[in-house]
Parts: sequence; structure tokens; C-alpha cells
Amino acid sequence: MSGESNAANRGPSHRGVELGLGLLIGAFGAIVVYGALKAGIAWGFEGPGAGFFPFYIGLLIIAATVVNLWQVVTDRSMVQIFSDWDQLKQVLSVAVPTLVYVVLISFIGIYVSSTVLIAYFMMWLSGYAWLRTLLVSVLVPLITFFVFERWFLVTLPKGPLERLLGY
Repeated sequence: MSGESNAANRGPSHRGVELGLGLLIGAFGAIVVYGALKAGIAWGFEGPGAGFFPFYIGLLIIAATVVNLWQVVTDRSMVQIFSDWDQLKQVLSVAVPTLVYVVLISFIGIYVSSTVLIAYFMMWLSGYAWLRTLLVSVLVPLITFFVFERWFLVTLPKGPLERLLGY
């Protein structure tokens, strides 16, 4: 019994992670089904409605979730830990800034967001000196700008700084 409580202190259980992720995926499936029903799943003169295929994909996601949750609940070997809290902190130190980066792209554009993300990874996670960090975090988005915007003529999301500069 003390081994189980000790394992709980070292990190989340495999069962807990599987249940949480399963419920999240099941909720996604339910959202897909709901949206498909709103779009319409009936067949018309032109063929299937816009929600016909997403509806069945959502049902498939829900069915797979039910099967996975059933396996998690009935499997007794899922009491070991999923990972240590220190390992999860390392994963989150990459995942959270990346999520923030994706959100920031909508507000300040891809180039400024990329500069901030590269600087964060180089300075705080890798420990590079500020001069090298400044050089790389500015040059990489600048090179990306010229390659995509000027040479390939592919527009990427812009922010207020690019609009201020006339791009």
C-alpha cells in the first residue's frame, strides 16, 4: 500500500492520464457530432449534407473513446506512474511556450512571435548568451520573411509591426 502512495507522489498514474485524455478526445468527438448535426447530415438532391461525413467521423471518435475508456477501467496494470513531475515540467516548459506562440501569431504576427519564441528557447531553456540569442532570434524570422514573402510570394500572418513598416 505504501508503494502505491509513493508512486502517486512521484507523478500522475497511467490510468489517470489515460482517463483524462480519453475524456478530452470523447468531448472533441461530441463537439464534432454536434457541429455536424447543426450543418445537416441528411441527403439532399445534390448528395450528402455538409455534416454527413463529419457526423460519422465524430461517432467513430466517440466509439473509439468508449473502447479505450473501457480498457483503461478494466486493466489493473495501469497503476504505475505515467511520468515523474520533473519530466512533466520539462515537457510543459516546451509545450506551454509553443501554445503561447501559436496564440500570439494571431495578435502580433508570425515574425515577432517567432523572435520571442526563439529567444525564450535559446536564453532560458538552453542558456545561450544574450548576443547570440539576439542575433539568431532576429535573423531567423528575417530570413524567413525574405524567403517566403519576397521569393516564394507566400504571405504569412502579419502583426501591427509589419503593418507599421508597410508590409
